[in-house]
Amino acid sequence: MGWSRRSRERVLGHLTELRELPLGGGPSDAFRDRLRDELLAASSGTAEHPPGGLRPGSSRRGPGARTRPSRRRPSRRRSAGRRVRARPLLSQLATLGLAAVMMLSAFATYRAVPGDPLYPLKRAAESTLVRLSGDDVERAERELESAKARAEEMAELLGSSRESSPGKDALVGKALRDMEESTRSGITRLERVRPRSPKISSFARDQRDMVEPMLERMAGDDQDQATGYLDYIEGLAAPPG
Repeated sequence: MGWSRRSRERVLGHLTELRELPLGGGPSDAFRDRLRDELLAASSGTAEHPPGGLRPGSSRRGPGARTRPSRRRPSRRRSAGRRVRARPLLSQLATLGLAAVMMLSAFATYRAVPGDPLYPLKRAAESTLVRLSGDDVERAERELESAKARAEEMAELLGSSRESSPGKDALVGKALRDMEESTRSGITRLERVRPRSPKISSFARDQRDMVEPMLERMAGDDQDQATGYLDYIEGLAAPPG
């Protein structure tokens, strides 16, 4: 019989004795002395022999005892594994979302025309590419690409459903001037380094086919400037002899 069981039996016995006492009375002196002695003995016995035969600082398991795996560790590992798996998934989704936003922004910027909020960004990107060109040939080709872009923007503006307005005419005129400036700069640079380059005549023919149909939709100074631009590139359209 263990110590804890004997202690419980003693306590129950004392309680039984107290319950049998008459109401208003108290325990006798002999009972108090016996109870005090048993409590002192029990206290000293607990210090020397802890319950279950354990000594202070000793472990309940012996050298050969098997260690039971903790029930909380697997759940923690599983939850940690789910968090680890969730983080790469969230990171991948964020990366895909950012890439999609960048692609949409780039497409919107590429499609921007004069007057759109993203149009200055488009022009800044073009200017940066021209400045970062590795040689004169590459720079000339990028300037000619910019001239083609201005022609496409003019066609977009002139073919839009918006009614003609001073603001719209100003945008067309600005695009026309920028187109001519890029054309002259690119042609001059390319003729200096590759005077017989077939890209010159090819560019001139494409621009003629793009700009000539716009003349009837232009008016005033814009039409006169576009006519002068066509006269300039007409001599370049013939393939070099």
